Amino acid sequence: MKKMGIIAAMQEEMIEIKKIMTDIQEKNIFELIYTTGKINDKEIVLVEAGVGKVNAARATQIMIDNFEIDAIINVGSAGATNEQLNIGDIVIGKKLIQHDFDITAFGHPKGYISNVGEYVESDERLIKKIEKAISDIKENDFKIKIGTIVSGDIFCTEIKMKEKVRTKFNADAIEMEGAAIAQVCKLDKVPFIIIRSISDNPNRNNNITFDQFLEKASKRCAEIIKKYLQIL
Repeated sequence: MKKMGIIAAMQEEMIEIKKIMTDIQEKNIFELIYTTGKINDKEIVLVEAGVGKVNAARATQIMIDNFEIDAIINVGSAGATNEQLNIGDIVIGKKLIQHDFDITAFGHPKGYISNVGEYVESDERLIKKIEKAISDIKENDFKIKIGTIVSGDIFCTEIKMKEKVRTKFNADAIEMEGAAIAQVCKLDKVPFIIIRSISDNPNRNNNITFDQFLEKASKRCAEIIKKYLQIL
């Protein structure tokens, strides 16, 4: 693999990856800063997309249009909807869906998008390699779940909403960008994988937990990427 794109939503998520990069250069495209460099001698393009599905999709398409990207990794934090997951655990999004996309009035299931379908699936080969990278991390004190991540333009704090997406989509984690990145990659035929470290559990007060554990989640994602690029 020649060049890997990495997309993070927030500065805290991006900065931990930037710390492990070398030969750094920056390019401003439409007011987004794309950082190029290397991790373990692998070429990397990194961007902080901003929060939400539109920002994520925009940053993804600009990256694909302006850099010769072989695959894209989206990393970041998420809230747990699966009660078996704890803060610091890792969810690899085999399936992604936009839980707030609704054209059920036209006979389609919730989350269905024309010309895309309901779920978008991460690249199977990338999933296996990420699994291997995580299993190689020493002192692995966290669970790994390959499952379903739901995305929407809502920071989920309500227990009722958490239970609804869990029941409707069998969701393991909820966040605000992954499924939009997945949709762009699918349409552009670019392999991708979505990785989330659990930072909070929607319970009406999880905005406090999110802020507290965001750095931990970000560092864990950076550690996984570094290990992953070692085995490519």
